[in-house]
Amino acid sequence: MEFLNDLLQYAYLRHALAACVLSGITCGIIGTYVVCRRMVFLAGGITHASFGGLGLAYWLGADPVLGATAFAVASALGIEWVSERGRIREDSAIGIVWSVGMAAGAFFMSLRPGYVSGDLAASLFGSIVTVTAADVRSLAVLTAVVVAGAALWLRPVMYAAFDRSFARSRGIRTRAIGWCMAVLTALAIVLSIRIMGIVLLISLVTLPVAIVNLFSRSYRTIALWAPLTAVAGNVAGLWLSYRFEVPPGAAIIFVLVLALISVKLLSLRSEKLHCRR
Repeated sequence: MEFLNDLLQYAYLRHALAACVLSGITCGIIGTYVVCRRMVFLAGGITHASFGGLGLAYWLGADPVLGATAFAVASALGIEWVSERGRIREDSAIGIVWSVGMAAGAFFMSLRPGYVSGDLAASLFGSIVTVTAADVRSLAVLTAVVVAGAALWLRPVMYAAFDRSFARSRGIRTRAIGWCMAVLTALAIVLSIRIMGIVLLISLVTLPVAIVNLFSRSYRTIALWAPLTAVAGNVAGLWLSYRFEVPPGAAIIFVLVLALISVKLLSLRSEKLHCRR
């Protein structure tokens, strides 16, 4: 009850709740594509590469979201380009981008005048008090684009995620889909950093999909229920973060992991009962 009262009273808490809902929808839909295409490591590389943009922006006194966006999008497009050309193995390119982004971020953050550890902790693990109305508006626009894209082009994206060769044989522009999804993944990651933090953000892309995948292997079903699962986990984690004063990213991950374990145990129990019959 106290949480609801404070929600009505404090704008920053309303912003955090809106960001939790919107990021859950976006990451749930994009996470379905990411997991089905087996590019979770790519999402992790983009996430950590964005830290370089955050550090540079803090050092220059610029908007950290713009800096992280530039680094994340450039990294996503660069990795996609390298994987298509085949000059460097994709996992090697991701590992390079991952490590360079983190190193650059730590370097620039240390050079920033008036550097304090709180800035670093907020970027790495999330902080609900840093969510602004501008962040919410940006997330709302991105969520609208992702939802509209999923509604209009679910089948082509699904084909491209599972089998790109088959998709190309059906006349689907897999290269365009790959580039667009890389950019959308980068934007979703950057705009969710304030809630989850860089270190834990990859889990929001993968855990809801993993939970729903225990019940269904249908791409459409997962794309529908993964966002709802992510939203539920985000809101529950936000409440825990507010109640116990812990980083929101950590609280959200604990909620989703607990849900995954519970669902897995229930499914195993159901299988045992079915075998006995």
